[in-house]
Amino acid sequence: MHYDVVVLTESRYLAPNEADWYTRQVHTEDGLVMRALERQGFTVARLDWADPDMDWSRTRAALFRTTWDYFDRYAEFTPWLQRTSAQTRLFNEAALIRWNIDKHYLGALAEKDINIVPTLYIEKGDKRSLLNVVESTGWDELILKPVVSGAARHTYRFHHTDSAELECSYGELIEQEAMMLQPFQRNVLEQGETSLMIIDGRYTHAIRKTPKSGDFRVQDDHGGQVHDYTPSQEEITFAEAAVAAVPFDVLYARVDTIRDNDGQLAIMELEMIEPELFFRFHPEAADRLAEGVARRLRG
Repeated sequence: MHYDVVVLTESRYLAPNEADWYTRQVHTEDGLVMRALERQGFTVARLDWADPDMDWSRTRAALFRTTWDYFDRYAEFTPWLQRTSAQTRLFNEAALIRWNIDKHYLGALAEKDINIVPTLYIEKGDKRSLLNVVESTGWDELILKPVVSGAARHTYRFHHTDSAELECSYGELIEQEAMMLQPFQRNVLEQGETSLMIIDGRYTHAIRKTPKSGDFRVQDDHGGQVHDYTPSQEEITFAEAAVAAVPFDVLYARVDTIRDNDGQLAIMELEMIEPELFFRFHPEAADRLAEGVARRLRG
């Protein structure tokens, strides 16, 4: 069987599971995308990205959607990405995915005058103690996380006076991977984090994510809440400009923003690999995505 577009997921979410709300939600989102692609006249399938039996030359394109285990299988994902990009067209493209996986991209955005949350990178193998690094920043409350991460993996919030409590964990991590420090953004607790969806260069819709009481992580799998949101023109312009600053073709992006500690709009993350795009809040955006795929494949 040959396909026009394969929507990529992971093995956990291949089969429906009506008893699990999260799996139901995944299928709702992927279903909206698949039906939008079918309305463009494409033959569509939904497969595990790591399916060992799939010959990727049998599809014209593969569209990343719910491949949310890739960062736990990075050693497997990296060669898969290289092989598959040689066999079919990927959306987003492989070069962009490689760029976006590593959060050093935030520094690249800052160099193009896109305001980001202040970030200090600590490269793999750095011999300094966490305390020494923290003291060099002058920040009181901080976030520590890997530069390659997702779903709040190894994300720590702490005061500089508590650095010693993280020294062992930090020491093990920095031997294996680069890390990053940021000042904790206080507005996350009260205002949450805003996500604007930019599809084919233009804003489509937005949501606001708020953490549960006593937590700072906004992801719904950590108990956060998701709400429909109407952004200001300032927020829309900022998000579109951030995506325009990316040095690759961007079919889809989720721009996660906050008001930083100085009250300015700032990028928390620019998600362009497999972001949840919250089509259930604005199903028309799935059609914008499908139109973007069609234009690239037929243009």
